Amino acid sequence: MANVEAIRAGANEGQGPGAFRAFFQQLRKTRLGVLGSVLVVLVMACAIFAPFLIMHDPIRIMVGPRLAPPSLEFLLGTDQLGRDTFSRVMMGGRVPLLVALASLGSSLAVGLVLGLIAGFGPRWLDNLLLLVFDTIRSFPAIIFALAIIALMGPSLASVIFVIAITSMPIYARVVRTQAQAHCSCEYIAAERSMGAGTTRILAVHVLPNVIGPLLILVSMDVPAVIAVEAGLSFLGLGVRPPTPDWGAILNEGYNHINQSPWLVIAGGIPIVIATLGFTFLGEALRDIFDPKLRKDL
Repeated sequence: MANVEAIRAGANEGQGPGAFRAFFQQLRKTRLGVLGSVLVVLVMACAIFAPFLIMHDPIRIMVGPRLAPPSLEFLLGTDQLGRDTFSRVMMGGRVPLLVALASLGSSLAVGLVLGLIAGFGPRWLDNLLLLVFDTIRSFPAIIFALAIIALMGPSLASVIFVIAITSMPIYARVVRTQAQAHCSCEYIAAERSMGAGTTRILAVHVLPNVIGPLLILVSMDVPAVIAVEAGLSFLGLGVRPPTPDWGAILNEGYNHINQSPWLVIAGGIPIVIATLGFTFLGEALRDIFDPKLRKDL
């Protein structure tokens, strides 16, 4: 009985509160990780507390200050309709973050379930799911997005659906590979010999080991999702006016770049900051979860 408890304790080692403490300690040691975390927290805080930070209604049309330069009243100037650009940038950050959270969250959940089924299920089911994953990934993302939006119409739900569908096979394949790798490990065989069921093995041993690579992929995919959402909004296929959005601000700034370049700058800077933040954070997570890249070993 003591040997059984020792095996289980060794298999579950590093899953308690000490693991989270060690994770944050490793994150603080990497400069890119700290910088990325600061930028990510800054972007998310601005989006969450935007209603308390803005000085004007982001959709209010004012005839007088159209295409006005930055000033104390309008920190980033105004657009062609006299709307405060700073307020629109702050409120516009909610749309890409909402799209990233909803699309990547749903694709991660579905991909995790399907990946575990493919990794631990029968061979015929594994081959069938792989065929589905390859079929979805065979379509170019932009062409697939244009086709779906043409059928469903430009909306936030259409953008979320497109990104979720195209991202799901990536996460499912990663989970499937990790699950098959752990399925042949000795501690899994020991658990099976002690009477552990498939549900316990997946929840206690496999799932904690696949979370790390998935977190890296998600953090790396957030900038891509923001870019896709901004690009669709730039083309007029994203959220509908007058909803503030970074891509829509870029489109408006491009149309009036000769009169007021501030719109392009105001719409581009938050995209750059969010991209750098999540990319740096993803690099730090990769260094932490991949022991081969750890410099302190």
